[in-house]
Amino acid sequence: MPCESQFTLKSLREQVYDYLRVQMNEGKIRPGSFLNLNDISRELGMSRTPLRDALFQLEAEGFITIFPRRGVVVNALTLEKIRNIYEMLGALESATLLLVAVRFHDGDAEAMEKLNQQMAKALEQNNFSLFYEDNLKFHNTYLDLSDNQEMLHAIKIRKERLYDFPRSKAFVKEWELHSVVEHQTMVDLLKEHDFNGAADFIRDVHWSFSVQERFIRKYYFAKHIDLDVSEEGGKKVE
Repeated sequence: MPCESQFTLKSLREQVYDYLRVQMNEGKIRPGSFLNLNDISRELGMSRTPLRDALFQLEAEGFITIFPRRGVVVNALTLEKIRNIYEMLGALESATLLLVAVRFHDGDAEAMEKLNQQMAKALEQNNFSLFYEDNLKFHNTYLDLSDNQEMLHAIKIRKERLYDFPRSKAFVKEWELHSVVEHQTMVDLLKEHDFNGAADFIRDVHWSFSVQERFIRKYYFAKHIDLDVSEEGGKKVE
């Protein structure tokens, strides 16, 4: 059993937070369920204080809701919440791109294009793990040029809220292929140094709920969501 002396590199709150996030991401703690705080404290071998602090952080990030005298419930994604997150991500990513335009170089666009080509090949091979990794790198090519850590954290948390809570074994391959086409449009605009056009495209197309809604409904709410990866391949990420 873990003991408090083991948690030396990170604070106890951070260790508890990481533990709960892993449990959620792996589907061991399911959306809509109540957390058993006594079991969690016993499993980690620590007091309720760091657990409480971690729960406050998770609630602030939208992963859980704390009900006084009732308990702690893991929030489920609803269509309305997904719509709100898309609107926020569209605004944040487009704003970030405009802010880093002076730091963006042709080599960055070329790197994004190469990553997008690798994503297309990964989809041909139904290798979603590789697609997921390269897709994050694609967006981070311009996001990482920003020194606004608060904005980057807000983007990261909301993406995790969409895609790692838990991470499904199924995906809608049509959506991924559609994303590759959208990525190429972004690259073409960036190669032309049309940063306003690229930012508008990110906000009004790539992160547009109305544009992506048919895929969102199919991925999050269709009955096939729990199909094996060999049948569907993976999942949509941004």
